[in-house]
Amino acid sequence: MATVELRFSALPEHVRTARLVAAAVARRAGVDEAVLDEVRLAVGEACSRAVGLHQLSGVTEPVKVALIEEEKQFSIEVGDEAPHQVPGGQAADGAETDAEEDEMGLAVISGLVDDVEVTTGERGGLIRMTWPTTPRRPPSTDRRTARPPPEGPPRGALRRVRMSVPAPTVVHGESPGNKP
Repeated sequence: MATVELRFSALPEHVRTARLVAAAVARRAGVDEAVLDEVRLAVGEACSRAVGLHQLSGVTEPVKVALIEEEKQFSIEVGDEAPHQVPGGQAADGAETDAEEDEMGLAVISGLVDDVEVTTGERGGLIRMTWPTTPRRPPSTDRRTARPPPEGPPRGALRRVRMSVPAPTVVHGESPGNKP
């Protein structure tokens, strides 16, 4: 199981970096190319949500992203350190609006990803999103299907060119630079 961990300050400008890294690792893990846009969008939404929660709560801890490659699946976990409203707790002023925005973000993520787990508590929350992967095929060793190597130098390679330049002719008593 290979894991890539990413931690970033709770600033909106870092969300784009998290999206790009997630898409690159997902591609390498074997997530279908047709799903990579959904991976990017879901990670962007989850990270934006975590950044917003950190900023609203005044949390200075970084947002944490774990990209986990398993045998037949690829998972992304986005964690925040912001305290969440526990069921039955008192709602603060403006918390109702924040809760609606939070629910909207989770609805977007649920629409993009089939397998989503959301856990929240007083010490933070975690969104785990999972996609299936296709096994990578080893390079073909079958001589009937293997392509022969291309002939000639690789594309864009430098080539040596030999040129012959005729020597200057010298007339008796004159040099090429001293002509009248």
